[in-house]
This record gives sequence, structure tokens and C-alpha cells, in this order.
Amino acid sequence: MKNYVITISRQFGCGAHEIATKLSEKLGVPYYDKEILKRAAKESGFDENLFIFYDEKPTGSFLFNISADGYTSVTNTGITLEDKIFQYQFDTIRKLAEEGSCIIVGRCSDYILKDFPNLLTVFLHADNDFRRDRIISQYGVSEKNAAKEIKSTDKKRARFHNFYCDSKWGDACTYDLSIDVSRLGIDNTVELIENYINKKYA
Repeated sequence: MKNYVITISRQFGCGAHEIATKLSEKLGVPYYDKEILKRAAKESGFDENLFIFYDEKPTGSFLFNISADGYTSVTNTGITLEDKIFQYQFDTIRKLAEEGSCIIVGRCSDYILKDFPNLLTVFLHADNDFRRDRIISQYGVSEKNAAKEIKSTDKKRARFHNFYCDSKWGDACTYDLSIDVSRLGIDNTVELIENYINKKYA
């Protein structure tokens, strides 16, 4: 099978971490999420806590955006700390894709790798009841705060993606697969993506 990359964008609480973990095991390819931050920090020399602090948050600067031709140099004047952090993070995503087949969750990876050969872009979503129940049971969020957490996290992810990319977060037309996890369940969603990969890249 050819080398391929699966990028997973997701609503909060739809089970993306579990889906990516199970998919990684089934396909025998690495899965990257928070690991991107650790590697970017190591390669950049910046404190890892900076990457964690700015993770999937839109920058306050309008001087920096993703370009098909690459990124503005981090040594240029006028580039903010946030932009430097994001550049290293985005460069790390490209390096991971070049190293071999893998699964990458979030962080504009679908757009960063849009010209990458054998790219499969997935958007995972679910109904509010499914997501509320999941974040209560999996993350210990109180029932009282669940709806607020879902709304604020989705808003943050959408703003981050829409700031850096020319595609709209969650727009089904911009993904290969848009899957309602609440209808299929975790395991069937994993199976659907696995079958798609096996048919497309066999």
C-alpha cells in the first residue's frame, strides 16, 4: 500500500482520540496529537508549555498565515511569538507526513497538507447528547458545564482553523469524509475509515 496521511478534524466530545487510537492500531501507522507539540518544542528550542498554551488558539497577529509556498521566516521582524510557535508546529506536521503513513489530529493539518499526495481528510461530528454524555464520562466535566465546554471548545477550534485556512472548519465539502459518530458509534466509524483507506490506497 502507498504511504498515506489521514487528518482528523473534530468537534469536541465526539471520540476523535479513541477513534484515532483504534485506527492507528488497526492500520499499523503512528498517530499524532499532543505529540506534535512535544516534537515542535524540541526542534525549536522553545519551552513546551508555550506550545501547550497556544495550542489551537487563533493568533492575535494578522501578519502570518499559511501559504502554499511555505511560511514567513521566523527570523523576520514583526512576527509575533504566537506566529513563531505556530510555524514550528506546522513545519513539524509536514515533517511527520513526509516520514511515512500516519494519522494527525487537528491543528489545521488538513489544510497544511492539502497538496500532499495520498491525503485523506476526515471531519468527525456528533449530536449534542452523544458529546455531552461522553465528556461527562470521559473527561469528568460536570453535567452543568458540559454544554458550555462543548460550545467554547468548538468555537476555539473553528476560529483557529478559519483564521489560518481558506476553508471553513466543519464544511463537509472540504473533507473526503464527514462522519456522524453518534449514528455509527466509535468502532463502526473506525471500520468505515479503515475500509475507505484500504479501497482507496490498496
